[in-house]
Amino acid sequence: MASFKEHVGFSGLLGVGYGLGATFLLGFTPTQGALAGYLAGVGGMLPDLDAPSGKPGQEIFSLTAAVAPLVLIGKVLKWGKLPTDTETVMLTMLLMYFAIRYGGSWFVAKLSVHRGMFHSIPANLIAAEGTYLFYPSDDVVVKFLMAGAIAVGFFSHLLLDEIYAVSLTGGVPRLKKSFGTAIKFWGREFGPSAFTYVLLAFLTFVTLESAGIITPEGNNQVAPTEEVIQDSEEVIPTSPPLQPIREAAVPEEALTDAPAYQYQ
Repeated sequence: MASFKEHVGFSGLLGVGYGLGATFLLGFTPTQGALAGYLAGVGGMLPDLDAPSGKPGQEIFSLTAAVAPLVLIGKVLKWGKLPTDTETVMLTMLLMYFAIRYGGSWFVAKLSVHRGMFHSIPANLIAAEGTYLFYPSDDVVVKFLMAGAIAVGFFSHLLLDEIYAVSLTGGVPRLKKSFGTAIKFWGREFGPSAFTYVLLAFLTFVTLESAGIITPEGNNQVAPTEEVIQDSEEVIPTSPPLQPIREAAVPEEALTDAPAYQYQ
């Protein structure tokens, strides 16, 4: 199993390459590239959230508790219909910090086991989709960039664990018992695995809908254009034309043959 420093170093190098590629090859701003590279480095620590009492878990929960309130404060105030005065904002951010730092770590410790579903491909996708949904930007391309950064860093952790699960003692490759426990699609227990896939399905649907790739049923009807509307409308006169009515009531011959009335 790779150490914490090796995971951070490996994902950090990938983050540098990811950020440089985003800036110089894909045309993102240097700030966006730098942030994406940083997220790739952070992603390399995320699978170890299933060990919150260890150093990786403590680092991740501390970082998340510090950053998440800054990113989510606007949405939390909106969802809770809270006032936006300074005192309410500060108190809400403090509550969010303690809830994530201590409540989150306690919750994860109770429900997870090390090398469980946190070390899996579905968990990798969940981390990326969560980043996409909560990243505070209206630019879909930028959101995908940041989600991809988390996915790259996360997968680097799984890959390094599998590499270290191969022993080369004596020059002959030998698989350790930990081989296959990182890059996997299903865990040892049914409950956590099923819950992971339910969460993945939900986040996938929300992500695709948010990106505009799919639309809810009933919202996919295209409004007719102005020309179609004009062509389909039937003109209904507000008053009947007088000439046809007069011709129907009095024949034209009667009008032409009738003597003109002269005043005496």
